Amino acid sequence: MRKNSIKNTRINGEVQKELSNIIHNEIKDPRISPMTSVISAVVAPDLKTCKAYISVYGTPEEKEDTMAGLKKAEGFIRRLLASNMNMRNTPEIRFVLDESIEYGVSMSKMIDEVAAKDKAADDAREEAESEVQGGIDDR
Repeated sequence: MRKNSIKNTRINGEVQKELSNIIHNEIKDPRISPMTSVISAVVAPDLKTCKAYISVYGTPEEKEDTMAGLKKAEGFIRRLLASNMNMRNTPEIRFVLDESIEYGVSMSKMIDEVAAKDKAADDAREEAESEVQGGIDDR
């Protein structure tokens, strides 16, 4: 089976939905932040392993605690995944912290700040030009 086959893509999506559901509704560990999202799940073509990319909104301590809680609950999550999905093999899950959303938000803020500075500089330049133009017209 190719890595990007239709079957594998469908399995990745289903595993992602189930993992998200399990993390939000089944796990009672207080270390896991309520602002945890499953960004994507990549199941190997042989269905033996799965990398689950997790995004946690919060402080670095909350991220560490959430990842530790998920690592501790891997067996429980795998058992629930096996009972919820009808698969020949239930993949061994590895959780990976994904900070791409947070990076994108910070880049967006930086772009907005630069755009605001450019607009302010353009406004100041236009105002200066109109004052100069007004001084020329007064002669």
